[in-house]
Amino acid sequence: MRLGIHRSAVVIEDDDEIRNLICAVLERAGLYVVAAPNGLDGLAAVRAADPAVVTVDLRMPGIGGIETIKRVRAISDALIVVLTAVTAKHEEDASLRAGADLYMTKPFRPRELRDRVEERLRQLREA
Repeated sequence: MRLGIHRSAVVIEDDDEIRNLICAVLERAGLYVVAAPNGLDGLAAVRAADPAVVTVDLRMPGIGGIETIKRVRAISDALIVVLTAVTAKHEEDASLRAGADLYMTKPFRPRELRDRVEERLRQLREA
């Protein structure tokens, strides 16, 4: 079932606690959230949900975050937010080159994530 670009998000994160936090933040922003513990499951979720927002961790089992970002960008124009503990500038640059729109480091402020997502949703409604 495709939920439509204005209503869903996909969270790709291997850490259960962080994944649950991100899901809660996005649900409070009014999104239906699909959670995935790795890149391959996340890609399947992106195909199914046609999300407005996708969050991606960089360090995950299976395919890594950069490759996941590339594959998501190939099939979606969703806002891609990297949420990672990796603070290296070259990783941020690689993420943005791969197709990410925003790079946030952990620990992140849930309010900042929600504000960025709500801003993106407003832009989509106005388009």
